[in-house]
Amino acid sequence: MIIVTGAAGFIGSNLIAELEKRGTRGLVACDVLGCDDRWHNLAKRDLYDFISPEQLPHFLENHKNQIETIFHLGAISSTDATDGDLVLKNNYRLSLDLFEWCGRNRVRLIYASSAATYGNGSQGFEDSENADYLAQLRPMNLYGWSKHLFDRSVLQHVFSKETPPPPQWVGLKFFNVYGPNEHHKKGQSSVIPHFLKQIQETGTAHLFKSMKDDIKDGYQMRDFVSVHDAVDVMIWLHTHDSICGLFNVGTGQARTFLDMAHGIFKALNLTPKIEFIDLPEKLIKHYQYYTHAPIKKLRDAGYTKPMTSIEEGIYDYVHNYLLKEDPYR
Repeated sequence: MIIVTGAAGFIGSNLIAELEKRGTRGLVACDVLGCDDRWHNLAKRDLYDFISPEQLPHFLENHKNQIETIFHLGAISSTDATDGDLVLKNNYRLSLDLFEWCGRNRVRLIYASSAATYGNGSQGFEDSENADYLAQLRPMNLYGWSKHLFDRSVLQHVFSKETPPPPQWVGLKFFNVYGPNEHHKKGQSSVIPHFLKQIQETGTAHLFKSMKDDIKDGYQMRDFVSVHDAVDVMIWLHTHDSICGLFNVGTGQARTFLDMAHGIFKALNLTPKIEFIDLPEKLIKHYQYYTHAPIKKLRDAGYTKPMTSIEEGIYDYVHNYLLKEDPYR
């Protein structure tokens, strides 16, 4: 039995789809569906069970001898979240309780951390487990801090050896993931559906101007990674149960927003038309101009599959999902 928390979300639903495709049975989805149509993300899946987060502790105790692995992807993931108590309850306290339960019951735990733990990137983007390095990181929002706090607590538990950690524990620092089943995220979704909508409605993609003299408009950079690659990394780690640690999940290459926009125009067979607009005042203080996921640690662990280029990833996302009548995986 495999449990996926955050199962109706973007990465969680893609993970369940791929596990099912590869013949995995006994899939248990744990999430809150709410009223934003995210149930569509799981509508095609063959699930063993669906439970709410409130039901999870009871389910764990009743099935602890049947559970092999928990993929813990559930969290309050909005970078605009401001309720500190609620975010810590969901992203830290419940996660730590789950980590400790997995340790006591010898259940493997693969969980979602975030590139937001790196803050503005001034200390680099190294997926290090060194306590001194982690202490230097300054996440720029509440969400990133909650994930960073959990990463550091996990490592304290592992290295103190006061209590047994899960037989496999892996924290994944996802960078800018894009792909199907992110419709419910609305403003927090990747730029691809936003650019596509702009192009369809106006013929133009709107990119933010740069407010740095040494960075041209549109040359702000991110490590954009396909959700298919992110899921493949998770499943690969699941098949290599001796691997533990923190790992970046990205392509290993930063690309510009201009590259992203051009990729969408190319997928639509249209001549690029770009308009640069002012960066909203509320974003100026926290806007990142560069992110990059070094993936040497993942490669050294044995993951050799090439990452999808944004040109290939955009074409797949646009033609196989966004332009379809049914855009869900």
